[in-house]
Amino acid sequence: MRILIVDDEPDIRRIAALALRKLGGHELFEAENGMEAIELAAAHQPDVILLDVMMPLMDGPTTLAALKQNAATSSIPVIFLTAKAIASEVERFKRLGAVAALTKPFDPMTLDRDIRAALADT
Repeated sequence: MRILIVDDEPDIRRIAALALRKLGGHELFEAENGMEAIELAAAHQPDVILLDVMMPLMDGPTTLAALKQNAATSSIPVIFLTAKAIASEVERFKRLGAVAALTKPFDPMTLDRDIRAALADT
């Protein structure tokens, strides 16, 4: 699976990428902000995007809206990464078009399984 990880924290990107490459055998792309994510998503057509909610320049919900408006990226499933995965926030993210939200900090050992489960529920 081709996965785009979007997070302004380099450590989060590095841990997620390492876990998903080593444990899941996935091909990874990394972006540190929403604008970079939009470009990489269009260029590489990932199977799923892991998108941080809180980022400078362009936050996750704004990035998701831009992805949904672009015909080249509108059908790519997005899973939010958030420190505040309370039920009302998760529902708001789903109304915006995300397929799920995973809580940060995430468990690198179960990240692949959690992504697959979120995609299976769609």
